[in-house]
Amino acid sequence: MTFNIETRRVQQTGGSSFIVSLPKEWIEKHGIEPKDTIGILSQPDGNLLITPYISSQDYIKEKVFDVDEINNSDFLFRLLIGAYIMGYTIIKIKTSHEKFASFIRETVEGFINIAIGPEIIEETNQFILIKDLLNPKEMPFEKTIKRMYILVQGMHEDAVRALEEGNKKLAEKVINRDDQVDKLNWLVERQSHIVLRDIILCQKMGITLEDASNFQFISKFLERIGDHAVKIARSVLKIDYQKINKKLFESITKASKMSLELLNISLDAWLQKDLILANENIESISKLIEICEQIQFHTENSAESVVEIGYIIESIRRAGEYSSDISEIIINNLI
Repeated sequence: MTFNIETRRVQQTGGSSFIVSLPKEWIEKHGIEPKDTIGILSQPDGNLLITPYISSQDYIKEKVFDVDEINNSDFLFRLLIGAYIMGYTIIKIKTSHEKFASFIRETVEGFINIAIGPEIIEETNQFILIKDLLNPKEMPFEKTIKRMYILVQGMHEDAVRALEEGNKKLAEKVINRDDQVDKLNWLVERQSHIVLRDIILCQKMGITLEDASNFQFISKFLERIGDHAVKIARSVLKIDYQKINKKLFESITKASKMSLELLNISLDAWLQKDLILANENIESISKLIEICEQIQFHTENSAESVVEIGYIIESIRRAGEYSSDISEIIINNLI
């Protein structure tokens, strides 16, 4: 696919004003009439952005799902989440049948309950209209990322504590909190897609397109750290902690504390915009990997316990590595 740059000759009028003609195809596509007002934004790289949308509120994306051929709740849920993440402002769900199948409404309600912003604003037996009511400026990226840090840190601390205490109820609570991390990650992904197509909103939020992309990466890594906390908690549910060697607990706890320290340092490096701290965090990951590899299993443990403990150690290591990945993003962004 090739792209041809159209050229326009700059003309001077009135002695101090300069004008450039606009492409006819662009004018017709956006329905612009004589005397209409368009927006012009000067970019840091010297380019000028010309937009028919004076306000970001003028641009509304709409997605329609005909659910007549959909008979799987998981598939419909993925479609709704996909439309949400891609930044659709309005989602319409329709059927040609007399009424929706019961799982359709249940899935829509589940989506509404877990996603931040969407609400049902109109509903009939054959039609559901969902609209996103969240103003992106009310949920800045920094606020969401900070909250994700706090959530995943608490999940990992509680997952390891559940292992140490044999507290299966605490492990279940860790698993249940995963939805909170997922919904925040979806929000960041949605916000990123919105600002990538809406430069006006991007400037109003005081961020660059590179910032939005980096926030999306950081959010994804934090979401994966949360997933590993859940994996630790699931393993705890399968282990009889009273049969686990105490020295093994101590080794796991040591590795866990180091992994969490990497997570906390990545947060500090991000908040303080500290290149040196971010670099030190990256170099520290080798120590965590070494500790995880040195953890000794004891023969008195059952085969099942050995497998689950192996999963736990792997999740502790992976969480630390994701924190190191975040530090790399911080360095790239600061440079």
